[in-house]
Amino acid sequence: MGRLDTVKHFALAALIIIGALTRGVEARAQTQETLIVAGGCFWCVESDFESVKGVTEAVSGYIGGTTRNPTYKQVGGGGTGHYEAVKILFDPSVVSRESLLKLFIRSIDPTDAGGQFCDRGAPYRSAIFVSNKGEKALAERIKSEAQAALGRAIVTPILDATTFYKAEDYHQDYYKGDNLVLTRFGPLRQSKAYKRYRTACGRDARVAELWGKDAPFIGTH
Repeated sequence: MGRLDTVKHFALAALIIIGALTRGVEARAQTQETLIVAGGCFWCVESDFESVKGVTEAVSGYIGGTTRNPTYKQVGGGGTGHYEAVKILFDPSVVSRESLLKLFIRSIDPTDAGGQFCDRGAPYRSAIFVSNKGEKALAERIKSEAQAALGRAIVTPILDATTFYKAEDYHQDYYKGDNLVLTRFGPLRQSKAYKRYRTACGRDARVAELWGKDAPFIGTH
């Protein structure tokens, strides 16, 4: 094989490999779906769902308000109408939207209309966001089944999805961060501060009280 033929051979092989990788990326993109939910503190929802097999990523952000590109401070002030929410990206061949919705409704207090656990006010209300009639019908069924199982009225609304704004970088994966943050206990690593916050907020205790053995994430934090 001459030098020119060798170059052509390796160039062709490289093109074949690049094409295969590109098709693989496109295939993964085509199988990835999105579910947006609000369940109080987005750190906690993100932490819960990034532990679920089939979830490729959970992104903290804001949805449902009127201000474009809101900041954490603006949303926390309660004047924008946004929810703290999480966009869950998942592979439906591994985990279904139905399964994720069942996990979500049982990982919050869906009987509380004023916030979640120690976080009170409009930004911390729970909600399920849908993009079409099929998603809405599924969410309504899951909500109805959960209400029957719980034996109490579920007030978590099912809302049409609007623009989702990604939260500031320091909120992403907060639950496993290594940065030092100042707390009332003194400087702590983010991950440790998060665990103390979650316990003090009473999230897992309330979920366990409501859902018992059906609570999906108790003991995983």
